[in-house]
Amino acid sequence: MKPILVTGSTGFLGKHLVEQLRARTIGPLRLLCRGQSAYDNQPDLEIVRGDVTDPAAVEQAVRGTRAIFHLAGLVSRDPRDRARLFEVHVNGTRHVCEAALRHGVERVVIVSSSGTIAVSKKPVIHTEAAGFQHEVTRHWGYYASKIAAEELVLDLCRGRALPAVLLNPALLLGPGDDRCSSTGDIVHLFEGQILTYPTGGMSFVDARDAAAGAIAALDRGRTGECYLLGGANWTFQRIIQETARIGGIKPPLMSSPTALARLSAPFLRAAMPLIGRKFTLDDETIQLSGHFWYCDSSKAERELGFHARDPLETLRDTVNDLRTRGAI
Repeated sequence: MKPILVTGSTGFLGKHLVEQLRARTIGPLRLLCRGQSAYDNQPDLEIVRGDVTDPAAVEQAVRGTRAIFHLAGLVSRDPRDRARLFEVHVNGTRHVCEAALRHGVERVVIVSSSGTIAVSKKPVIHTEAAGFQHEVTRHWGYYASKIAAEELVLDLCRGRALPAVLLNPALLLGPGDDRCSSTGDIVHLFEGQILTYPTGGMSFVDARDAAAGAIAALDRGRTGECYLLGGANWTFQRIIQETARIGGIKPPLMSSPTALARLSAPFLRAAMPLIGRKFTLDDETIQLSGHFWYCDSSKAERELGFHARDPLETLRDTVNDLRTRGAI
């Protein structure tokens, strides 16, 4: 049987996906890894060294595969990384998709973000029909680049019959985020950096459930379709209060408008270290927290059999895992 390729296999979602694919023994696995990883020297895994931004490495990784899970990406809220975000997300996705077309790959599952579709200034619950939120996200490099990558994929589906499915998971929580790429704001809460409640809200989903949804999309997803994978749609105030209760810490006492939070941020960055505390929240993070990132996963539930577990279970497992690893 031809192998299945996974890019981004060492990331938070990627590790859960590889673990579940191995457990299901649905065929040999090939992983595109930039450097040394925990997967090295494991006999059931084939490793190809390289980066999605390198066409030659992608060509080597894709050749001879029957399906691809494309998860590789860069998480950054730093405006200085905008060009790099577009290089990784748009050109990296282009290399993977073009190679898939050349080699006749049967299915490509592209994992993006719910934030390309499900974001607004008001507490609206979005479906896939909402379309890409260009106007809201245009100043945020991460989401703008993700939208551009998704548009590229959909164009290839329509114009060249690329057999691709797009997945749009909400904020990923749960155990196993070694780099704190998704759970970093939970760490900030335990470090005392979140001093007030943001005024927005967020959908979040367990990374283990998102991985199961990705596997379901391999066989059940419809070509050229997007699927939102979300869980609870909670205000940031509720997320913070529930997380603080689980972790046994005190939550903030009040909320603050986004504009006030941004105005006070430079003072806090200068003043907090003087009393031995951190304040590393950047302006983009503060701005994002004033929006609502709510999504409806009915389409994925109906077509993929997607199911999100109890959000409190996810929060408990997130906190316990971060504590076990000494991140909080």
